[in-house]
Amino acid sequence: MDTEERLAVFIDYENLALGAREHLGGMQFDFGPVADALAARGRVVARRAYADWSYFDEDRRMLTRHQVELIEMTQRMGASRKNAADIKMVVDAIEMAFERDYISTFVMCTGDSDFSPLVHKLRELNKRVIGVGVEKSTSRLLPASCDEFLFYDRLEGVDVPDEADRPAPVRGRRGRGTTAERAPEQTAPPVELPPAEPAPAPGVPDAEATAPSSGTKTPRRRKPKAEPEPVTEVTESVEEPAFEDEARGEESTMEVRVAQTLADLEASTSGPVTASALKRTLLRKDPTFSESDYGFRTFGEFLRFLADRDFVVLAAGPSTGDPEVSLPEQGSTDTAFALLQSVVQEAGGSAALSGLKNAVRKKRPDFSEKALGYRGFLQFCKAANAAGAVALNWDDAADDYLVSVA
Repeated sequence: MDTEERLAVFIDYENLALGAREHLGGMQFDFGPVADALAARGRVVARRAYADWSYFDEDRRMLTRHQVELIEMTQRMGASRKNAADIKMVVDAIEMAFERDYISTFVMCTGDSDFSPLVHKLRELNKRVIGVGVEKSTSRLLPASCDEFLFYDRLEGVDVPDEADRPAPVRGRRGRGTTAERAPEQTAPPVELPPAEPAPAPGVPDAEATAPSSGTKTPRRRKPKAEPEPVTEVTESVEEPAFEDEARGEESTMEVRVAQTLADLEASTSGPVTASALKRTLLRKDPTFSESDYGFRTFGEFLRFLADRDFVVLAAGPSTGDPEVSLPEQGSTDTAFALLQSVVQEAGGSAALSGLKNAVRKKRPDFSEKALGYRGFLQFCKAANAAGAVALNWDDAADDYLVSVA
């Protein structure tokens, strides 16, 4: 553990949430893919997100599940507090750089170029800086300032809808974006207040005042209030979002988790990946992980089980009992198209798009359309359709794409 990188994560949340909403088809920002990518790069010891959280009720619960400390920066206090969250974030980062020498890497989750001076100062203090941002809302100046920059829409687990399949932009309560994106109407959003109850007309007795007086109290009946007209065009759901857990469930098999983690480690490290490093990274992603839950006595026994099925490749490591672990060759795009075709064939010649990626990964846990250069699984299937490997058609009855053997 002494040789591991220690990471401190600072999130300009309004910038990321607005970037995902406006440039990724209205999708909600999910911190899960970011957390998985950072787990392959070191041990995260601090996670802080800055925003006016009255604008992000659903997002607040999602971040809490990922153990992110929420820093409240209220925007409406009778006066504009422009850049208040940015300043607080910079002050906290500099303070942590001086007070906690054991932190070797700072992760700045923002696309705002205003943070470039902070990045330069952290690097002067011999700190490694990783940036995270939505590609189309990230300033060109910021990635060049960092040691490494991760575009959110390219991370594994982020399925960006194609342009033709994206819903209309969500118009709801919004916080501020980057300095260049802030429109005048966004700096001071209108305050939504319920309509005042009309006073009773003169001479008309109040319903509660005319309640019959007797020995027992009768319940007072109030006239139902008229529902106020919604200010926004799209109402926001107040239910706990279930799509995140469903998406996680599709990729919860142990083989897929190991393959994705190993792919992240191979991409982020320059040397070979050992079994002990892989086990530590799996524990960062899920502290409750144990190979005994899957019927294996040791982690090495489980790796040998995967190697026998050609899911991973084992080689002699630096010490006995700690072999080097790698993924088999990913293969060409044609090989991936043939894999998709065989899975659809085994499903009876046709299958719905939803759940098809999970079926592909059951045969090839290390499958990743992003490693092949595609933004999402739908785009990969469209490319397979164009190549003649499968046929892709919209099914109105299923409200989903239907993939069939060409």
